[in-house]
This record gives sequence, C-alpha cells and structure tokens, in this order.
Amino acid sequence: MYKLIRLTRKIIVGLSMFRLIPHWIIFNINSQKSVLKYDVMRWLAIIRQDKKYGIQSGFLYLMTFLPEFRNLFYYRIRIFTSVLKCLCRPMNTLFIGAKKEIGPGLFIQHGLATIIAAESIGKDCWINQQVTIGYSNDTDCPIIGNNVAIMAGAKVIGKVYIGNNSIVGANAVVVKNVPENCTVVGVPAYIVRKNGNKTKENL
Repeated sequence: MYKLIRLTRKIIVGLSMFRLIPHWIIFNINSQKSVLKYDVMRWLAIIRQDKKYGIQSGFLYLMTFLPEFRNLFYYRIRIFTSVLKCLCRPMNTLFIGAKKEIGPGLFIQHGLATIIAAESIGKDCWINQQVTIGYSNDTDCPIIGNNVAIMAGAKVIGKVYIGNNSIVGANAVVVKNVPENCTVVGVPAYIVRKNGNKTKENL
C-alpha cells in the first residue's frame, strides 16, 4: 500500500511539473536561491521526505502538495507572482509579510487563517495555524528571533521582541517582550519555562 501511495505521489509530481516549469526556472535563477534551497531542505526534513527527494525534485514536491510552501516561495521571489499564482495557487487564508526580512527556514504548519506581519523574522522559525503576528498601530509590529516556535492560535501584537529559541504556546497573547530560551502561555502571556527549568514569571 505504501509503495502504491509513493508511486502515485511521484506520478502527480511528474504531471505537476509541466505547470511548475516557470516556478522551477525562477527558483534556479533568483537572487534568493540559497535561501530558497535552505527552505526546501528544512521543509523536506520536517515532513520526513528529505531521504527521498533532492533540492530540485523536493521543490517540485513541495509546490505540488503544500500550498503553505507556495505562499513562502511567492513571498521570497516577489516577481511575476500574479502570473505564477494562476498556474499554482497559494493558500488564500495565509498572509506573509515583513518590513525587513524573513530568515531562511521558516516553516508554516497548517497555515489556515494565519497572518504574519512582522518587522523581521529570524532563521528556522515555526508558525502554526490561526496565528496572528501583527501591528498594534500604523508602525509597531513584532521582531521574531531565531528558532522561535509560535503555536496554534497565538497572537503576537505590537512592538515586541520574541527572543531566540523561545516558544509561544497555543492561544497565548503576547504584548510584551519574551526573553530568549523561554516558553510562554496564557492571556496575557507569562513564562512557564526558562532555560529548560519550570517557572512562573510575568513578562
């Protein structure tokens, strides 16, 4: 059964390749190529497909089966996106934006009803569904550090900084800075783990 599923996926990717020829060309000539490659390898590793696909075939696989990846790809390239989206549609309930940059390796799991409007996002971050990262006024929006995970339903609002290696728990509401190596939960969010140790501290 597993072999049949795997064969079916390969056939679907093969057929999908024809509509993805323009995407594949841009992937290989874009100035963000190194970042795009990093994205591909991280996504493949997380979904446990990295042993089966290389960068080129993995890119085609992700574009075929994961609309969240398409949104990230279109954010990265920022050229010809209106034409490319007609050939391979992104997830229409996922918005990705940043004033400055989004570091390599951003993974978006189940991007349903997710809004990402940050000042910047670091490397190897993880964002789940129904997350809001956004403005508190016309100018103030969050800075997300490296290796940050933001779980389902969480809200990170305003001019706040989420420190490296921190986790924002499901449905937490963050309106204050979060130190590095912390896990925060609750409304408003408070610290329940810091540097690997259990605690209970206000932000």
